[in-house]
Amino acid sequence: MSNFIQNRRQFITKTGKAGMALAAMPLFSTIAPQAFAVSANEYAQQPLGYSYNALEPYIDAATMEIHYTKHAASYAKNLSDACVAEKVDIAQTSIKQLLNSISSYSVKMRNNAGGHFNHEMFWQIMKPAPATLPTGELADAITKTFGSLDAFKTAFSEAAKTRFGSGWAWLIVKADNTLAVCSTANQDNPLMNIAEVKGTPLLCLDVWEHAYYLKYQNKRPDYINNWWNLVNWELVQKKFAEATHA
Repeated sequence: MSNFIQNRRQFITKTGKAGMALAAMPLFSTIAPQAFAVSANEYAQQPLGYSYNALEPYIDAATMEIHYTKHAASYAKNLSDACVAEKVDIAQTSIKQLLNSISSYSVKMRNNAGGHFNHEMFWQIMKPAPATLPTGELADAITKTFGSLDAFKTAFSEAAKTRFGSGWAWLIVKADNTLAVCSTANQDNPLMNIAEVKGTPLLCLDVWEHAYYLKYQNKRPDYINNWWNLVNWELVQKKFAEATHA
């Protein structure tokens, strides 16, 4: 047998085994989400900045994987479909601009634009424990508005606990640069021109059951209390500075 034929057979054998091994790998279980490139398109789902199990024990890996790959991914896909159907030029229209004029669009656009924006912010606003504390101007603003950090956390937690059905809790900066806590139903948010309380979101908490039910069942207050261990206060402070010094 010539060396060429022998080498060729060895190559086919090796690559065939490698291909079978790759085919057997569960993609999302073995590859960390942050390994994928970040898209410049804010209408597209971005990769997580941490692995699915990075937020344990407060949010479990199974919940994170299902939440990210199923629920949030569907909002991104449906938003893309809605933008095509309703002729939104995503190269010229930011998602915040879209939300600011959401009453001009369909219910499908409202639900999926809100769902996509809310989830993208939610992933970013969390990081592996332990959480730090707000400092500087943000800490001063929280104390001025709520009296103390603990009082703010109580007000925010109460908004999350008492949101009937599915929705979100928010810390926002209003147009006069003051802080406020509010909640929204379903996938609405304070950027929408139909919102009861309008402002720039700084912090958000998903209180849809799919965000916590695998671990906490119907114990939403336990989920909320544990979530404080994951808040990315550095990003909240950055958002506050951008909103108040624009």
